[in-house]
Amino acid sequence: MVIGAGVVGAAVAAELAARGARVTVLEAEHPGAGTTATSFAWVNSANKEPEPYFALNHAGMRAHHEFAGGGAPWFFPTGNLEWAVTDRHKEVLAARVARLRERDYPVEWITAERARKLEPDLAAAPSHARFAFFPQEAYTLPVLLLSRLLGGARDLGVTVVGGARVTAIEHGPAGTTVVCSDGGRHAADTVVSCVGRWTQGVAELAGAHIPMVDPDLAGSATVGFLATTAPVAARLSRVLTGPRLNVRPDGGGRLLLQALDLDAAADPAESYPPDGGIATELLARLPEVLTGTEGAAMEKVRVGRRAMPGDGFTVAGFAATDVPFYVVATHSGITLAPLLGRLVADELYGDESPLLSDFRPGRFTSGEALPPPPPARRPGEQ
Repeated sequence: MVIGAGVVGAAVAAELAARGARVTVLEAEHPGAGTTATSFAWVNSANKEPEPYFALNHAGMRAHHEFAGGGAPWFFPTGNLEWAVTDRHKEVLAARVARLRERDYPVEWITAERARKLEPDLAAAPSHARFAFFPQEAYTLPVLLLSRLLGGARDLGVTVVGGARVTAIEHGPAGTTVVCSDGGRHAADTVVSCVGRWTQGVAELAGAHIPMVDPDLAGSATVGFLATTAPVAARLSRVLTGPRLNVRPDGGGRLLLQALDLDAAADPAESYPPDGGIATELLARLPEVLTGTEGAAMEKVRVGRRAMPGDGFTVAGFAATDVPFYVVATHSGITLAPLLGRLVADELYGDESPLLSDFRPGRFTSGEALPPPPPARRPGEQ
């Protein structure tokens, strides 16, 4: 039994079915209703620390490339172009490039001329700007990725049950029963929780303690603005991470915008109209990044909510040695989904992964309060 039909749950279900398991996926609403559809969906490991977390995400990048094969409509391995203008940002970027080269992570310094060849509509940067290119990074269109994963799972016989909100998880000598709000009772020998920001509540139903940072807390590390423009006649083929704005294509000529310094004002309880203050500020910054975007309109602004375990790092493993309840929760779900699908399936069939050894749920058993993880890094921050 897999609980949660986002990209991680779909990947786990597909991999388990490929190994011969009979799998049912229970989804509280509909597939993709959680974090999957509200992500910047940037596949990367460049700023993931410490080293075990970097290694896990780097392996996740490779898994995406393998999964997409020679090409896929959901995966765009066009790299990430970052540039620094301030002295502080240059120092941080130089340190990161040096560290990544030591770890054999593809990255190169490029000239402004090369940057404009990669992106002809890139706005002119100051002459003292420094450009770094991360050629193996990528972005996905997450709903298309989910469709591929979930469709593949169904092809292998996986049953997906929508509207199945889990209200109880009962362990007994005959196995585990998952009870849903509609009265449904689903028997399983093993339950895998892939419910993202709802992990803490579902884990408690199974008697496990997996703390998550409050996904509804305004201005916290779990929330951030994502804004989608109307179609724009500007050329862009990759992720751009600039001093004040991150941008990537979002299909059909639309652009997805993210400005991390604005996230302190993000409140999931509020609505943000496409002609409101946040939209206006993001659109004002867009010509700083791409020419041909003056006068662009905004289609929607939403607050994305990240699935953030209590210490900020991925959780993957059995909640206890004597309970068949396996938990997966991660802030890096898009980057890690294809990899986690494979690794979790391996572990349920008895092959433990060294990549997951630092991320077991047992680290939370002390019950001690954890300091909140810091917000996403802004340009120039370590």
